[in-house]
Amino acid sequence: MPTRDTPWPAGTPCWIDLSAPDVPAAAEFYKSLFGWTYVDTGADFGNYHIAQVNGRAPAAIGPQFEEGQPAAWTLYLASDDVDATAKLIADNGGGLLMEPGDVGDKGRMLIATDPTGAVFGVWQAGETTGLQVFNEPGALAWEDARLTDADAGRSFYASVFGYTYGPVEGAPPAYQTFAVDGRPVGGIGDLTGAPEGTPSHWVGYFSVADVDAAAATAERGGGRVLGPAQDTPFGRMAELADPFGATFMVHAELA
Repeated sequence: MPTRDTPWPAGTPCWIDLSAPDVPAAAEFYKSLFGWTYVDTGADFGNYHIAQVNGRAPAAIGPQFEEGQPAAWTLYLASDDVDATAKLIADNGGGLLMEPGDVGDKGRMLIATDPTGAVFGVWQAGETTGLQVFNEPGALAWEDARLTDADAGRSFYASVFGYTYGPVEGAPPAYQTFAVDGRPVGGIGDLTGAPEGTPSHWVGYFSVADVDAAAATAERGGGRVLGPAQDTPFGRMAELADPFGATFMVHAELA
């Protein structure tokens, strides 16, 4: 089981959480889907539910910041200095939805948009370093930014996080991986194939043992299958939405 207990290198996707209008109902949906158990952090932290896979944290579910806010997964990128990253975001055409602030002794964070409108978070580790398990059923396996202008997005993230990029054989021409210290950790592409009007967004891919079974479980729990399960050169995948409309991918390696 791939695990980590130390801070992630700057620029690396290091955490993901869901803002939901009904935290207990969302927790029950994802428990059925991924087998998650939870640690409730208590009223001081908005009853933020940290998911558990074999006692390690892959993600969390928390309340929405504002009433009426769409349910959504937010991906966080690691930073050694959130305040310095905030300046780089502003200097390179991004925006701040939530200014840098401390989360007790857990760490320091912000929520931002890139110049194409995709929302992402930035996390500076304190007591909480971020993902403790990955590439394991119920945990993140990959991350994409799907943008209205992939070139503008790549320029922004390179300026803010120092990303370098590489082409992917078999992927659409606009899609490239982004790397931290030479190691690919995600991808950035355009919105090819998405319904007209789809906004820029980040999406997380959660590993599962069986993509088709996961899609069926999601539907039974009130979710939807947005993109049917299919084999790709990169594994079997499906695009799902939870009962509140938050979208995500599920992924399994091909046998």
